[in-house]
Amino acid sequence: MSKYARFFLMIATSTLVMFGLMYLNTYQTDHLFFSETRLYMAFYMGAAMAVIMLLFMLKMYTSAAKNSAIFVTAIVIFSGSLWLLRSQSTVEDVSWMKAMIPHHSIAILTSSRANISDPRVKDLANRIVEAQKKEIDEMKQLIEGLSQ
Repeated sequence: MSKYARFFLMIATSTLVMFGLMYLNTYQTDHLFFSETRLYMAFYMGAAMAVIMLLFMLKMYTSAAKNSAIFVTAIVIFSGSLWLLRSQSTVEDVSWMKAMIPHHSIAILTSSRANISDPRVKDLANRIVEAQKKEIDEMKQLIEGLSQ
C-alpha cells in the first residue's frame, strides 16, 4: 500500500471515528439517531485534519501534485460540508428531528449530572431535563408517524 493510500485510509478512518465519538455524550442509547448534521461536522473535521496532518508530515509526502490534490480536495470537502451544515439545506422534517434528539440528549446528560449547588441553577437544570425529555418523546412519535 502506498503512503498516500495509507494517508487517505488514516483520514477516512479518523473521520468515521470522529462521527461516532460525537454520540458518546448522548444520555441514553435510545437517543441515538443518524444525523446528517453530525455527518457534515465529521467531514469538515476530517478535511481540516487532512490539511493539518499533511502539513506536519510534508517531508514524508514528497509528491507536489498529490499534495496539491489533497489540499484542494480537503478545501472543497471542508467548504461543502460547512455550507451543508450551516445552510441545513438537505435537512428535512425527519432528519432534523433525528439530529435534534441526540442534541437534546446532551442537554439531559449535562443538566442531570452537573455538580450544581445553587438552588436556582438546579431548578433551571431540572426544568431543562424535563423539557428535553418531553420534546424527545414528541419527536420520536412524529418520526414514527412520518416514517409510515
